[in-house]
Parts: sequence; C-alpha cells; structure tokens
Amino acid sequence: MNDPVIDLRGVTRRYDDGPPALHDVSLAVKPGECVAVLGPSGSGKSTLLNLIAGLDRPDEGTVTVAGTRVETLGEAASARFRRAYVGLVFQFFNLLDDLTVLDNVLLPAHLAGAARRESREHATGLLATLGIGRHADAYPGRLSGGEKQRVAVARALVNRPALLLADEPTGALDTASGEDVRDLLNDLRDGGQTIVLVTHDLRLAEACATRTVGMRDGRVES
Repeated sequence: MNDPVIDLRGVTRRYDDGPPALHDVSLAVKPGECVAVLGPSGSGKSTLLNLIAGLDRPDEGTVTVAGTRVETLGEAASARFRRAYVGLVFQFFNLLDDLTVLDNVLLPAHLAGAARRESREHATGLLATLGIGRHADAYPGRLSGGEKQRVAVARALVNRPALLLADEPTGALDTASGEDVRDLLNDLRDGGQTIVLVTHDLRLAEACATRTVGMRDGRVES
C-alpha cells in the first residue's frame, strides 16, 4: 500500500557520444503525490517523463512504475501497460479533430478492450466532473484551449490510471485557460491522483505540487 508508484534507481540514458541526457537519476514518487519536475531546456525533464511512461528505455538502471519494471517490457507490452496504468497529457492536446469530444475520451478505453457501456458512463461522468459535459457531442475545433486540455485530461483518466503524467500542460494556453488547468490539477491532486508534471511554469508548480524536483544537465539537482 505504501510502495511508491514510481521508483527509478540509478537511471542513465545516452543518445549519442555527448553527455548523457540523464545521469544516475534516482527518484521515488509516493501514491497521492503531485511532483513538479523543473529545469531549463535540455535538463532531461522530457527524457525522464518518457522513461517513466515506457516510451524510452534507460541504458543503465531500473524504472519501476505501479510495481512493473517498465524497462524490461517489449513494445506491445509497454503499450498495454500505458493503457492500463498511465495517463498522458501533452502540451498540444493531441485530440483527433474528426472525433467528438466523447469519442476522443473513449478512445483509450476502446483500445484497452473495456466494456463499452461502462466506459461510456465513466467518460460521460468525467466530462461532467471536469465541467465540459455540455461539449460531449462537439468537435475539438469548436473548443477553447482550456476546454481542449480538459478533454485531454479526461481521456488520460478514462482507464483509471495509477499515474497521470503531464508534459507542459499549460504551455500552449493563455493565462485564463492556464488557471483553469491549474485548478483542475489541484482538484485531481486533492482527490488522491498521483501526478508528475514537467513544466517551465513556476506558478503551476507552486499552485499544484506537493514536492518539486529540480533538474540540470541530466541530474537531479534539488
């Protein structure tokens, strides 16, 4: 029950002959924590997120998420693991414009083979909880940036993941929409969702995070 949701030990990742993108990084995130990862461009933040999500593999060290050694998984198993345990939120939403809001949210559930009726009820409930239930039958092109990010969060949560990873979730938003997303992340944190944010937005980190991790040159600095 008290095991960390994320447990990285001695993780190093190299892409070429230069300095490693990550060097000997160890990090644990407990259930219910909201951790903000801060640092300048090139500090290793996105590489860290990709390793946690199983989108990349370390050259050295271990990456354990929700009790699974994700660095040992093959491509198909890694995709199944993400669908079951990890929700991903990106800077630019990555919604499909030819699907309705509800169908965008339902897509991960369909890919996971979840029961259609139960998934639809859950997705509809998520949209209502996130304040965008009225847009369920609309298409993403009709929504504001803040509304699109709420749809992206609902999509990330539809399979009830143990972990929510957010990569610059306010980076493409205006001030008002960014505040909406901060409020949303606060609500999720208060509800016990484990969250890791990669961000340049100090206001987002200060408002949402229970702990911050500073990175520089591929290392955890603070």
